[in-house]
Amino acid sequence: MPHVDTTAGPIAYEDSGGPATPVVLVHGPAQDATVWRHVVDELGTAARCLTPTLPYGSHRLPLRPGTTLTPRTMALLIGEFADALGLGEDTVFVENDGGRLQQLVAERPGRVGRLVIAGCEAFDNYPPGPGGKLLDRAARIPGGIALLAHALAVRPLRRIPGTGYAVMARRPVPHDLIDRWVAPLRRDPAARRVLVDYLRAVRRTDMMDTVDALRHYDRPALVVWGRQDRMMPPEHGRRLADLLPQSRLVELDDCGTLIPLDRPAELAAAIREFIDGSGPAGP
Repeated sequence: MPHVDTTAGPIAYEDSGGPATPVVLVHGPAQDATVWRHVVDELGTAARCLTPTLPYGSHRLPLRPGTTLTPRTMALLIGEFADALGLGEDTVFVENDGGRLQQLVAERPGRVGRLVIAGCEAFDNYPPGPGGKLLDRAARIPGGIALLAHALAVRPLRRIPGTGYAVMARRPVPHDLIDRWVAPLRRDPAARRVLVDYLRAVRRTDMMDTVDALRHYDRPALVVWGRQDRMMPPEHGRRLADLLPQSRLVELDDCGTLIPLDRPAELAAAIREFIDGSGPAGP
């Protein structure tokens, strides 16, 4: 897998290639780029898909010694990743479960050519829902993230309703993905430390601090939300669509937070329409 060097360290990524519009697909904490695999397949040649594995705990390439990431510096790291690849102003940035693109818009609005928010932290929902609060509490207990990672390695425990990844999706998250995501957190103390430091740096006001920037973001935006999302309130999707001046809203049935897993074909179709401008205007 190729990687780019950044001030924080190397960032591994996959690139579908081709001359189409570049689309950077960003995952959330305790996940990696594989969460987007079906969306990338569905988009095919309609987009040049770039899927970085960000240092959220499920990464495998070590950061530079002394690097500590916060939500703000993670947002800037996404912009730096795009800079390193020479991606232009037409680049579409897509995020699911994280909220960092909202912060990137606040910090560097000119870097985000077009914005897709697909089921993310927003407003006062931070840390988000039961899954986010579980991670937050685990990060504040010595050994808590390691204990949680080892618990998630037990496959039957992954299916307990309302916990872990189970609360994030309408359908069971495939075991091969969870195996991959929790392996670094189980085996690598440095990877755990990155996630712990990141989670401890979260401020409850982080998302509220981006509202004014989103209100003035004068580029095309798309908001996609699952109607059955138990972590990210569906009304937040509608509020974001109202807030962004050039946005449209797509709501999906039988869909939770992990839209790339619950409804990949429908998410890819919405992104494809957004890229070529064929979708209906307005929220």
